[in-house]
Amino acid sequence: MKKILLLLIFSQIVAQETLNETIVFESRNPFSFEEVITDLDNQETQTVTGILGFPADFDAEKKYPLIVGVAGSLNWGPHHLNYLEMYRSLGFATFQLQSFDSRDVQSTVGSQVEVTSAMMILDSYLALETLSTHPNININKAGITGWSLGGTVSLYSAWMPLMNAINNGEFRFAAHLPIYPGCLAYPYPDESMIFSQAPVHILIGELDDWVPASACTNFLDKLNESGLPHNIDITIYEDAHHSFDREMELTKMEHGYTLGDCFFPMNDQGTLFLSEFWKIPINSPTMQKLALLTCAGRGPTMGGNDNAREKSFKFAADFFKKNLMK
Repeated sequence: MKKILLLLIFSQIVAQETLNETIVFESRNPFSFEEVITDLDNQETQTVTGILGFPADFDAEKKYPLIVGVAGSLNWGPHHLNYLEMYRSLGFATFQLQSFDSRDVQSTVGSQVEVTSAMMILDSYLALETLSTHPNININKAGITGWSLGGTVSLYSAWMPLMNAINNGEFRFAAHLPIYPGCLAYPYPDESMIFSQAPVHILIGELDDWVPASACTNFLDKLNESGLPHNIDITIYEDAHHSFDREMELTKMEHGYTLGDCFFPMNDQGTLFLSEFWKIPINSPTMQKLALLTCAGRGPTMGGNDNAREKSFKFAADFFKKNLMK
């Protein structure tokens, strides 16, 4: 009996290892979008890892659609993993990008400089390129989703100047689902508003005071005013705060930023400016800190909302099934 039990345990371990692979690739550490677009080759190299997972009924002869997941400023949490588990149950492969662990960082709350959206966008595209040769991945049916900082990654990874700088647009995501992203930079002037035509859909809470919904609606207003084609839409969940899809009580994060009045123009080389009038570049950790002094406060609230959580999980499932499985 003991031998049978040990055999079953061993079989489960082997099966689990078959369904999960650690992928290792080389990336870099650009602080800003500007460094990605204008000076990428001179940035410090960085080894990055991620966990590739497959559905429980994995078929070695099959190519699976892929969803790349990108964590927020607190690194990976249980609710993030619940999304990935749901995606695998629907027949997707998932890639849990480890941008934080790879850089020995666990949180960027209150600073936002140790691991930046520029680093994570670069990581995401280099992961996509690495996975393009995997025998069980359909790289033409790859989507990206993320939360908070990872949501920002999911949004701006659709901006064409970044895509072209990283891989000349050769590898692209077929769908982007940013969940409570920071929509704090808008391409300026209008002709810089060049986004992928892949569907992008923002999910955000009405009461989010960490990365406010108003910044995202302002972003979309400017995009619409530009007259350039895009495929970006938004859903705002009523009475929902930041991290509405977590299972936790509302909590004040004393050291986090409240970014309600922050909205910066960005040229096609990825340089952020303090305003359209005050063209002071925000291109270093020091300049970013000074810029946030002009518009940000401290002490945002985060916490779950049962209704928004349920709607978000359903929307996420339907969105990726529609855009990656048809």
